[in-house]
Amino acid sequence: MKLTVVGGGSTYTPELIDGIAGRRTSLAVDEIVLVDPDEHRLSLVGPFSQRLLHHAGHPAKVRTTTSLEEGVEGASAVLLQLRVGGQKARASDETFPLTCGCVGQETTGAGGLAKALRTVPVVLDIAERVRRLAGPDTWIVNFTNPVGIVTRALLQAGHKAIGLCNVAITFQRWTAGLLGVDPSTVELDHIGLNHLTWERGVHVDGVDRLPELLSQHIEGLSEHVGIDASLIQRLNMVPSYYLNYFYNHDAVVKKQQTEPPRAEVVAAVEKELLDIYGDQSVVTKPEQLSQRGGAYYSEAAVQLVHALTGGAGAERHVVNVQNNGTLPFLPDDAVIEVSSTVDSNGGVALPVRPVEPSISGLISHVTAYEYLALEAAIHGGRDRVANALLAHPLIGQHAIADQLADELIAQNRDLLPWVKGA
Repeated sequence: MKLTVVGGGSTYTPELIDGIAGRRTSLAVDEIVLVDPDEHRLSLVGPFSQRLLHHAGHPAKVRTTTSLEEGVEGASAVLLQLRVGGQKARASDETFPLTCGCVGQETTGAGGLAKALRTVPVVLDIAERVRRLAGPDTWIVNFTNPVGIVTRALLQAGHKAIGLCNVAITFQRWTAGLLGVDPSTVELDHIGLNHLTWERGVHVDGVDRLPELLSQHIEGLSEHVGIDASLIQRLNMVPSYYLNYFYNHDAVVKKQQTEPPRAEVVAAVEKELLDIYGDQSVVTKPEQLSQRGGAYYSEAAVQLVHALTGGAGAERHVVNVQNNGTLPFLPDDAVIEVSSTVDSNGGVALPVRPVEPSISGLISHVTAYEYLALEAAIHGGRDRVANALLAHPLIGQHAIADQLADELIAQNRDLLPWVKGA
């Protein structure tokens, strides 16, 4: 099996490779191709990835290329983990909204819209070339943020695609540790949209252990997700840490205005990691990689690819898939993040119990924003950008939306196809 990683020069990549090395018997990969326009990163990440595999006794060979065409031809699955504009664009996403008193974040709010506008056109172009070169049966597995919007763009264009985020598997592994059980026995009642999710149940052998977690580990849960314990108790569910941007917006903005953006921290970690990857004596995953983010990313990714390529029949995964009636208050073509059955035919959302009004309104609100965001990403136009911002629950004021739209376009002028050269 040939796997292609687009954005393979990312410092995340060795995390993925480490996961593949650990699944030698169940994921029959013999070739991994890392595609990236950055030759310097490839020259460090590629050889280090090969050393990881060799040290683990895995026979797969790693190749690197700057040519997408060369990289995807004959691939069984293509994994997307690109960052259009790099850490410089991320730093912009995390700072320009703060001037309007809005949260600065790379996947939600105005910063998240900026990322979607840069990313969707690039991903759609890549997907068209994948379909032409690798064939219509090749799976596109999207890790690229904002995962829900990018995945919906792929599905709307008719591509064989599925989206993955690490929030659910991180919570699953963490709660398994609290409960003292094997993570494979934990099934989550995970509901919502990408980066807008709640855990309504933590089932172990058919028994919901969430009440136990809420009564015995509430302070730990609160610290883990950054949400007030009293609110978690009142909701009777555990929000993901991304809900902090909604539930504690003003406090988050105040903190962001006095701290360096996350992009600066990540850039420093990346520099250190690349230096480590260049050390020929290093043959195992460095501890510093845990500071990069993306906990359990490799495990979730490898398990998903295993299911999609027919490794073991149907498996249960939390993924980003089309709604198709699962949440009756959303359109069928909305992309939701829920537990799904995944096999070589793709992912199908499992039935869910009715969604509480305390969260269904916010899910609907953000879904409407995501529709407008995708329209702006595909068709361009300053007014479409402003309309998407106006619809976002973290913005929602006409004057602020207009100001942010102009600043977003100015910050990304060279990265938006419909603005460049205008």
